[in-house]
Amino acid sequence: MSKKNKIIIAGICVLAAALGYAYFSGDFSSSQKAVVAKSTPIKVTASKVIEEDLPLPVQAIGTVQAYSTVSIQSMVAGQLIKVGFKEGDYVKKGQLLFLIDPRPFEADLDQAKANLAHDQANLENAQLQVKRNAPLVKKGYIAGQDFDQLVANQKAAQATVDADKAAINTAKLQLAYTSIQSPIDGHTGSLQVYPGNIIQVANGTALVTITQIEPIYVSFSIPQQYLGAIQTQNAKSAITVAADVEGKTVQGKLSFIDNTVDSSTGTIQLKATFANMDHSLWPGEFVNVTLPTTVLPHALIVPNNAIQAGQNGSYVYVINADSTVSYQNIQTGPMVGNDTVVLQGLQAGQQVVLDGQLRLRNGSSVSVVPTPAPASGS
Repeated sequence: MSKKNKIIIAGICVLAAALGYAYFSGDFSSSQKAVVAKSTPIKVTASKVIEEDLPLPVQAIGTVQAYSTVSIQSMVAGQLIKVGFKEGDYVKKGQLLFLIDPRPFEADLDQAKANLAHDQANLENAQLQVKRNAPLVKKGYIAGQDFDQLVANQKAAQATVDADKAAINTAKLQLAYTSIQSPIDGHTGSLQVYPGNIIQVANGTALVTITQIEPIYVSFSIPQQYLGAIQTQNAKSAITVAADVEGKTVQGKLSFIDNTVDSSTGTIQLKATFANMDHSLWPGEFVNVTLPTTVLPHALIVPNNAIQAGQNGSYVYVINADSTVSYQNIQTGPMVGNDTVVLQGLQAGQQVVLDGQLRLRNGSSVSVVPTPAPASGS
């Protein structure tokens, strides 16, 4: 390369450096900066500042609990001849669960009925004896003591009949116990006995356990400082509680506030009730719970990724009507999910930059492009 060409190239580099220094150091006028800025619009994504009444939530880790749990036990002893479900089945109230051999109890019932028939005949005979001898005792044909014995025999016969009727009711009840139905709708657990086994009453072993999961509880604890706000709001209407499980959010209602704060942790236990018709909540699992405590009226909300951190605190880039941006310091409030409350510095309806802030400066020209849709399966 000739000496002349080297001099020309060096001069171009010096000129470019001087122009850059003049622009960034402020030697250019604002109109000159605008020309430079508008000459190359920077592609950005944007979002509007939204104004709405915003519930401020508190989050906690909750434990799913069955609405009710029933341990099925037998009231009578005998041989198990049938199981009416499979382990883990969802059973309905009144559905047959177990059948114990009813024949011994049917025989007891027949014996009780036969005893009643026998003793009923004795009662009828005693009643006839009293009826026949009542006129005779008035005439003195029989001794009063003998008649008193006939009356006593009638009363004894009546008591025996009454006892027979009670025995029949007991026999019927014992026979009914041989057929065990589900007392609730719910899921069955592990089966503890199988057909052919002899069921014993004395050991008190549960044949199976059923858990009711429609509806279902979620139990969780929150710091005590939220108690007053929750009580106030719950007195007006039941508080909606959200539970996140496997990427899905389900909603229920606050149904229980414990009567004591745990002094060791400074928390209070709450429970929410969920319909759980799709069985997405399962007893024993952990879920993330969110419930509102207060409502912030007329809150200005922007997405979290619109907010940047600078030397003077948080700031955003506001998109102007002429497609340029302005650097705007803001004062932020609480963060709610993917959004942040802005306390000062913005107005509802303004557009703020969501992506591309690193390439921007005050007065840069921008071109707003649509926010990319999330990839399928993400």
